[in-house]
This record gives sequence, C-alpha cells and structure tokens, in this order.
Amino acid sequence: MASSVSTPARSSRYLALVMSAALLWGTVGVTTQALYHLSATNPFSIGFFRLAIAAPLLMLACVFTLRRHAWQIARRDVGLMALIGAMLALYQACFFAAIARIGVTVATLVTLCLAPVLVACLAPLWTRERLTPRIALALLAALAGIACVVVGGPGVGGVLRLNDALGVVLACGSALGYAIVTLAGRTLAPKYHALQINAVGFTTGAMLLLCLALATGFVVSYPPQGWLLLGYLGVVPTAVAYALFLTGMRATPATIASIATLLEPLTASVLAAILFGERLGPLGIVGAVLLLGALASLSLRTGGKSLQRSIQ
Repeated sequence: MASSVSTPARSSRYLALVMSAALLWGTVGVTTQALYHLSATNPFSIGFFRLAIAAPLLMLACVFTLRRHAWQIARRDVGLMALIGAMLALYQACFFAAIARIGVTVATLVTLCLAPVLVACLAPLWTRERLTPRIALALLAALAGIACVVVGGPGVGGVLRLNDALGVVLACGSALGYAIVTLAGRTLAPKYHALQINAVGFTTGAMLLLCLALATGFVVSYPPQGWLLLGYLGVVPTAVAYALFLTGMRATPATIASIATLLEPLTASVLAAILFGERLGPLGIVGAVLLLGALASLSLRTGGKSLQRSIQ
C-alpha cells in the first residue's frame, strides 16, 4: 500500500527535475543577450567560457561517479567523441551569433525546434531508420514555422533583411550541429555513460572554440556583471541543469520528458519579452505553434525510446 502511494510522488519529483532543467536551459539566450549588452564580446568567446567552465565540473562528476572506469574509452570511439566536441563548438558559436542578429526568441525557436526534426530526417542516413510520412510532415511544419517566425518575429517587420537572413542561417547551422551531436550520442550511448561522452565532448569543444576565439579576437575583458553572467552560463544552465536532467530521467518516461522540455523555448520567449521587449507578431505566433507542434509530434513518436540529450 505504501509503495503504490509513494511511486506517483517519486515520479512527480523526477519529472520536476526534468522541468527544472528545461527552465534553466531557457535562460541561456537572455543571458547571452545580456552579455552582448554589457561588453563587445563575440560568439566564440562566450561559447568557450560556457564549455570551459562546465567541462571541469563534468569531469569531476564523471570521476566521482565512475571511479577508475571513467576514462576506459575504446580508441575507435575517440574520433566520434571528438566529432561531438566539434559539433558542440559549431552549435554554441552559431547559436550565440544568431542571437546577436535575430534575437533570443527567433534564434531559440528555430534552433531548438528544428534540431529534433533534423535528427529524424538524418537518422535514415546515420542509422538506416526509415523516413516516415510523420517525419516528413513534421519537417514541412517546421520549415513553414521558421518562415512565419522569421517574418513575424521581433524587429523584422515583415521584411527579411540580410542580417536577419544570416541569423536564420546561423540558427539552422546551430540546429544541424545539435542534431549531429544527438545522433553521435545515440551511437555511443549503449557503450558509455553520458558523463564520459559529455566530459570528452565539452573539453574538445572548449579547445576548438578557444582556437577560433584566439584567431578572430578572444575577449577576456568583461565588467564584474559580465563575469557573473559567464559563470552563471557555465554552471547553472549547463552543469547544474544537465545534472538535474540526468537525475530526472531515471524515473521519467522519454515521451513525457520530451514534452516537458518544451518549457525551454517557451521560457526563453517569455524572458526575452520581459527583459528585452521581444514579442512575436500574429504571424510569428502561428510559426511558433507550428514549430512546437512539429517538435511535440516527434516527441510523441518516440514512444518508449530513451531520450538522448547532450547539451542545451
């Protein structure tokens, strides 16, 4: 009798952890926008500090959790983990650059909602999964949603300027990077703990972003508020949110978790509206509904499959 009462309560607590992680991920965009307002920084520098701050924390968690097994990685899989790191760097740089051009709301909606659709479309090439009519319909809905969000998004005013177009391309590049991270993560997941994959991936991504930042202008001068925001970015919506998500997934069905993470783009949009006055017009709202609908459709499609998430 006691177990039947405690099980739903336990499940609710774990779901709350997943939802908390999604809420924290939703603060990444506004934190980045605030950094742009405080200093003349750039996407490579922000991306480096985010991954560089989180990587040691993930390494410590990996060693603490797995002990001597933490670095038992087959040589043939090192390259795939390095690919994850490179795609993390691409995802970070493109996402932060897109925010500077098209704002938090549009960049977040395009990146986060297009990425799962790209995963579904690329899966037949990666794992020989079949491209179903539902996936094709989700892709069409996502593309239509992107068009509506861009045209009806904040600051666009119905005319797609060159800067806006570049921002959309960058957001799509970010989604592609995240999609490849997900697919590579799925390949490695049966053989390794998620902490191993991400500790190596974060470290590799940080080193690549450091090289790019040094080549294009590494920004290390920030006001005190800027350093606080960088610290927040690396610790709270990255290391802490990831730990919450992993813990919550222990007792949360994949389908429910997928839907719960829809809180992320919704949180980002609400915060952007409150803090920066970014508001979607009627057409933009239609686009957001199409994007979220495409994502929800794919989430329901996953059924009992495990949810793989490397970073957000």
